[in-house]
Amino acid sequence: MTEIVVEDGSWTVDVEAVKITPGSGRDVHEVRKVLGALVVPLEAVAGAVFEPSRKGGHLRLRLRPGADPLTEVGAGLLAAPADPYRLAIPKERRAAAEYMAGEIRDLVQLAQVPEEPCPDFLLPGPAVPISATAGDGTVSFDGVRVRLEWTGFSKSVKQAAGAQEFRLSDLTGVEWKPQSGLAYGSLRFHVRGKGPTGLPEEDPRCLSWGVQRFGGTSVLVGAAVLARLARHAPEAPAALSPPAPDGRDQLSRDPLSRDLLIRRLADLGELHRSGVLTDEEFSAAKKALLDRVAEL
Repeated sequence: MTEIVVEDGSWTVDVEAVKITPGSGRDVHEVRKVLGALVVPLEAVAGAVFEPSRKGGHLRLRLRPGADPLTEVGAGLLAAPADPYRLAIPKERRAAAEYMAGEIRDLVQLAQVPEEPCPDFLLPGPAVPISATAGDGTVSFDGVRVRLEWTGFSKSVKQAAGAQEFRLSDLTGVEWKPQSGLAYGSLRFHVRGKGPTGLPEEDPRCLSWGVQRFGGTSVLVGAAVLARLARHAPEAPAALSPPAPDGRDQLSRDPLSRDLLIRRLADLGELHRSGVLTDEEFSAAKKALLDRVAEL
């Protein structure tokens, strides 16, 4: 097991999953706090990268398309600090973050995780019931119904339409966009049999906001709806390759596996000697690697 703990949160990596836990400080974004801890199965991971910056950088997890309803709803627009798959790294932990990114990439390669999109969601999405207030209203979802209620900031067309309620079976899709420039942010629900949608601030099927960048936790409501709209439930990760005739799996038959793990051990030793990894972090990561080498 490899772990990195910083003020922004912690990541723990093993051969089956990446566990992501947000920090509890005041600077940690509301979206990440409400979403809470995530366990991302290795089968859902496409890779990882450390993105350096002047103040340190971000450790970023890349997921396979179709693996996560939150990533699908965000459509690449949920940037740091709201993105749960980015961890803010201070300068002094850069080397450790680069090491973890390499560790995740090695695990994906060793496990032969497919590159193609996932046919089903591998993460469950946010728990329900869930609600969010932003801009001109409040949206809530209990797993069966979506309800929109308007505040005094809503346009007269929404006030005249009154509160809106849609059954999940009536929806054909959900769309989320952050506020950008002069354009409103929005969480829009596409309803079966309804006509074209209008401007976010005038569409009674749409929550809209003009000030908050990400509209509070509205993206989590969208992800919860999409996860259940797709009628998919997460399943335990299946074996990624069939067993060999002698009972060993593909990982144990690949001579590159042992070489990769041994190189990781050498990298660990260098990071420990240079002071990047503490004694506890080094011991835990070394034990995890040695256990995996022994299994080959």
